[in-house]
Amino acid sequence: MSALGATLLESLTRWGLEVIGALVVLFLGRIVAKWARRAVASALTKGRADDTVVPFLSGMTYWAITGMVVIAALGMVGIQTASLLALLGAAGLAVGLALQGTLSNFAAGVMLLVFRPFKVGDFVNAAGEAGTVKSIGLFSTTIATSDNIRIILSNQSIWGGTIKNFAYYDTRRIDMVIGISYDDNIDTALNTIRAVLEADSRVLDDPEPLVAVLELGDSAVNLVVRPWCKRTDAWSLKLDLTRAIKEAIEAAGCSFPYPQHDVHVTGMGDGGGGRGEG
Repeated sequence: MSALGATLLESLTRWGLEVIGALVVLFLGRIVAKWARRAVASALTKGRADDTVVPFLSGMTYWAITGMVVIAALGMVGIQTASLLALLGAAGLAVGLALQGTLSNFAAGVMLLVFRPFKVGDFVNAAGEAGTVKSIGLFSTTIATSDNIRIILSNQSIWGGTIKNFAYYDTRRIDMVIGISYDDNIDTALNTIRAVLEADSRVLDDPEPLVAVLELGDSAVNLVVRPWCKRTDAWSLKLDLTRAIKEAIEAAGCSFPYPQHDVHVTGMGDGGGGRGEG
């Protein structure tokens, strides 16, 4: 009985110390996890990260540290953690394979929120769709087209393709092609267009607008007109310039020719065998 009592006392002492050590590890680990969560949230906030990704990344940091602390505490009390880790790994692999597409959208959503190629309110062309961004989620992004149609795009399709952000820069260039007749004076047309651009205060002086001969087309001499403006004025300015240039060109004596084809008919006197060339 004396030997048995000594053995039990030794076992209780050893197990008690291990349990106390495990509890201390859990206590300190929880403190470290909370501190890490606050540190990550503070760093992301100072870095002007999106409000959606801040709680997600900080919470993921907290639970990752907590999981490692729990495994370490279980190992201190004699529980074999190798088999537990293997089981969790197998379960995670099975879940990952089953949710491969969802996890891809999730990862792409995190990348969109971290690197921010666009933000809510920007007009973009992504995954073949153009519209104003209404919301950016961890799995999908919602945009509204110009005619106010709601489109939900998977984040994987956006991140894996080309993204055009029309609202990223403050200035935009307007590209226009104006065709005049071959009988018109080119200098007159160029000077008239320049006068129209100078008269509109929305046209920026820097960069300087480009007005030049682009090409000799089939039916007209094509002039290229490329003024710069503020992003918010781009659409209205293009509409107004189209009308103003048309009216000014005609007032200056130039014209806008219609597409035409010349047809030459030969062999009319050979008894009906005509041949047309155009």
